[in-house]
Amino acid sequence: MNDDRLPPVAPEVTATLVENLSPRLRKRLDAAVTKLGARPTHRDGDTVTIQVDDETELRLHAPGGVVATADAITCGCLLAPACVHRAAAACAAPTADPPPDLADRPTGAAPEPASATDPASATDPASSPSSQEVASPAQRAAADALWSAGAAVLEAGIEGAGAVTQSALLRAAHTARIRHLPRAAGAALSVVTLLRAARAGDPSYRTADFVTALAELLGTAHRVGTASGAELDAARGRARRPYSPDGSLRLYGLFTEPVVTDSGHGGVRTWVAGTDGRLFTVGDVAPGGVGRAVGVADRAVRLGDTALTHRELGRAGLAVSGATVSPDGRLGAGKGVKAVTARGAAWTELPLAALWETPPSEQAARALRSTSRYADPDGGGSDLLFLDVELIGAVRESAGTCLLALSESGIAVRLTVADDDPALAHRDNLMLLGAAPGTRLRVIGRLVPAPHPRLTLLACAHPTGGGTIDLGLDRLRRADLPDPAAPVHPAPPQPGGPGAHSPLYLLERRVEQTVSAGRAALGMLGDVTAETRRIRRAGLPTAAGLLTALCTSAAQRERDLFGRLLPADTDSFATHWLTAALYTAAVADSLCAAAWEPVRKGPAAEPSVPDRGPGRAVAQTAQH
Repeated sequence: MNDDRLPPVAPEVTATLVENLSPRLRKRLDAAVTKLGARPTHRDGDTVTIQVDDETELRLHAPGGVVATADAITCGCLLAPACVHRAAAACAAPTADPPPDLADRPTGAAPEPASATDPASATDPASSPSSQEVASPAQRAAADALWSAGAAVLEAGIEGAGAVTQSALLRAAHTARIRHLPRAAGAALSVVTLLRAARAGDPSYRTADFVTALAELLGTAHRVGTASGAELDAARGRARRPYSPDGSLRLYGLFTEPVVTDSGHGGVRTWVAGTDGRLFTVGDVAPGGVGRAVGVADRAVRLGDTALTHRELGRAGLAVSGATVSPDGRLGAGKGVKAVTARGAAWTELPLAALWETPPSEQAARALRSTSRYADPDGGGSDLLFLDVELIGAVRESAGTCLLALSESGIAVRLTVADDDPALAHRDNLMLLGAAPGTRLRVIGRLVPAPHPRLTLLACAHPTGGGTIDLGLDRLRRADLPDPAAPVHPAPPQPGGPGAHSPLYLLERRVEQTVSAGRAALGMLGDVTAETRRIRRAGLPTAAGLLTALCTSAAQRERDLFGRLLPADTDSFATHWLTAALYTAAVADSLCAAAWEPVRKGPAAEPSVPDRGPGRAVAQTAQH
């Protein structure tokens, strides 16, 4: 059975089916999920049938594409409806995206019925996303449940976090959503999705992504219980990002990039700038993969009455009236939006030329505010950098070949491909540019958070003049390159900066080891003095202290009067792990920002933990 062929199941449905199992059947649930995964399926309209055995069929009824109630999953075995098969099917299916939060429904829309198991959601007026100073008791209870479910994942590790542990996360996510905590609920669903991917051996799974999702869950749950005012609003989050009116805009095209997602969607995103330097995007992404991404670039932009294609808009201009804009800069295409074609501007002309006049260090700091692993989802901002560089040549790395360039401020920057798919032009264009050392280019790239300057290359000026190149869509030819010139630097400079050889990874790998193997595995490490000594020598005493505290907490187990081990303090360990995870992310961001600064002489002090992100109060304790 292919999980992708099963219809998505609402989180509360999965949680209910697992909670209704007897303790004996819960122990058999993970094995049942695995066994069910090998059985054939058949789809007939809105119903998917799984052949459990020669005599038993399991049916998932999904009107509208989603299994929305527990009764929609039926089984023909003798133990039904109390059998393990129904719960196993729900656990094997993808988790459905929750419907919009009540507060984000259009005016006049029918309210969502309150859950029978969560009467407080319908009766507690303080649970609505208003501007109250502190979270309501119902919201704090929901946040506590999320924290406990996340701490249980840390305790068990990926291998031990089976269907029952995932069910607790799904129940907590559902409760958090109906109590108007969409950010924490979304984080919990992300943890479940990544848990399933890791346990299934999905090749796209990355431990670092799981660390980020789990820390986001724990950090946001912590903030709900301690924050107030604007910080509480950020911790709650929004179920949807609303578009707000922005009047009339005069826009100038910058470039168009192909977009291909892991979920099989494809399309393009065209970047434009306003007269004040603000960046906006016009996108067209839908199911279709890389084939659609290549084709849709030459389709008309869905904005007003303009007949421009996305590729043309990247080099032209628009005059927009009645514009609507989302917090992340996406332009709305509602009926009230009017747009007509206007003259564009070259990258060397105002207002676009001003984008390249901002120092790289300031651009990197701005980009980090949007790319940070724990950035506020509603914070907006752009992760693009605008640089004038001189190409040095191709260099080999463990992850492949990249292009080394030198910025005008003397910073060595590594330029990488945005997508390796051969149907896109990124890789071929990068290799061709690598054969033209000494070429000076004006480029646009996306910041890659790293301890050395690094960008994914998205667009550049034509090497011999005459326009711009969308490096994912347009293909350069050798005739487009200038005559070979001797490189200014005979040997490629090595990436430097305070984080180029930072031992911060010694703490990061213990943070990742915890989510993979659980608290007990970390507790068996023994003495970590050699690691902490190396970290201290690098000027990171806080990191050394966090590593010691994390390992000590993992190994700490109290005994009762009879010498029997007491249950581990999961809350204390989760707090230590969260502090370490947030700290490593904050220091990594600081090292990345420092790498874009002009080189300074003398020893570098330990980067400070930025005063932002989920779990800020927890992270700040690491500095004391």
